[in-house]
Amino acid sequence: MSIGDICAVASALFWSIAVILMRVSGLKVPPLPLTFFKIWVAVLLLMGTLLWEGSPWVLDLTGQDYLRLVVSAVLGITLADTMIASALNRLGASLQALADCVYSPVIAFVGLVMFGEYLSAWEMMGGALVVSGVFVGATRTVEIKKPNDLWAGILLAAGAHIIMAIGILMVRDLFREHSLVWVSTFRFVVAGVVMFLWVALGGRKKLRHLFLGFRMRETWKFMIPMSILGPFLATLFWVAGFKHLNAGRAAIFNQLSTVFIVILAYLILKEKFTARKIAGVLLAIVGSLVVAMH
Repeated sequence: MSIGDICAVASALFWSIAVILMRVSGLKVPPLPLTFFKIWVAVLLLMGTLLWEGSPWVLDLTGQDYLRLVVSAVLGITLADTMIASALNRLGASLQALADCVYSPVIAFVGLVMFGEYLSAWEMMGGALVVSGVFVGATRTVEIKKPNDLWAGILLAAGAHIIMAIGILMVRDLFREHSLVWVSTFRFVVAGVVMFLWVALGGRKKLRHLFLGFRMRETWKFMIPMSILGPFLATLFWVAGFKHLNAGRAAIFNQLSTVFIVILAYLILKEKFTARKIAGVLLAIVGSLVVAMH
């Protein structure tokens, strides 16, 4: 496995643990305050990393580059992360993984359209196995009594991953040409500021609600680790994977997060671990091995 492969798999693992913690936190903290909290914890960690590596605070980018970064941040963080938190509240961890199946094909398709990147036959075969595995393993893992919650949650999760894919690929060249930490920091700062300004337009009451996560200290034991593992570590390893790999290959390894989520949901959240999940895990592992070996 290359350094890019390792980064992509590590990102999937970190993200999976963060999703479980997000699910627990989401039982008490609504999606918007939860997302706002983790964004600013990530900003603090990223700024600390910038200081440590001695990177400049401002880069000599064009106005168009800065505009792309702003749009990428609003789409891929402000909007997509809030949608994921909302989907988790409706679906639970395992069933949300069903909607995550769109991630790999969407990334591969966007990579083809934007960069003309093609997958090899082996990579397409491995990707098909991974997508098949997560589809089989994630289906019917949580019983949803309200049909509206089921379909709303699936649409939110699927839509979030589509938006996230577009948001990251539209600035991939900037990640490759400049400091990974600086670009990530800029995107998170923009995402947090935009969310603050958007909510502030609704008045003081809504703004107070936005800071709910900072006031509920009893949830910090879940929310702080969630913010470290998800927005900070998972994001850095995620974009590092895209920096070293073509979009489709990175996405296939990232898709392993669904497998990890199913396993962790069983161990931590006590969600059912069925024969379908076992079959899904095996298919996804074989698929990732096919990609890694070719």
